[in-house]
Amino acid sequence: QVQLVESGGGLVQAGGSLRLSCAASGRTISRYEMGWFRQAPGKEREWIASIRWSGDSTYSPDFLKGRFTISRDNAKSAVYLQMNSLKPEDTAVYYCAAMGDSETWAYWGQGTQVTVSS
Repeated sequence: QVQLVESGGGLVQAGGSLRLSCAASGRTISRYEMGWFRQAPGKEREWIASIRWSGDSTYSPDFLKGRFTISRDNAKSAVYLQMNSLKPEDTAVYYCAAMGDSETWAYWGQGTQVTVSS
């Protein structure tokens, strides 16, 4: 089992930045692909970034490229999401997830709230 705990959310003005962290415990995440998702009120959860176990490949949807960057530190069992140029529409609960052996997003954190004011 893998336990994931997100932190770093909060209230920020439009144009500002936040860095989210995801701390993992239990089984090592060093060989798992990791990802970030978000869910805004009344909307479905959406994928926003993922990173291969080695950290050498990252992926994100086109509409976020250039603003959000995912990274990881396997020695610290941690994953990060740097968010720049935040917009009010980025307001959501942000979740960290780990892709397990079944190549599905098997492990999830409880989420951290990000609110961007205009």
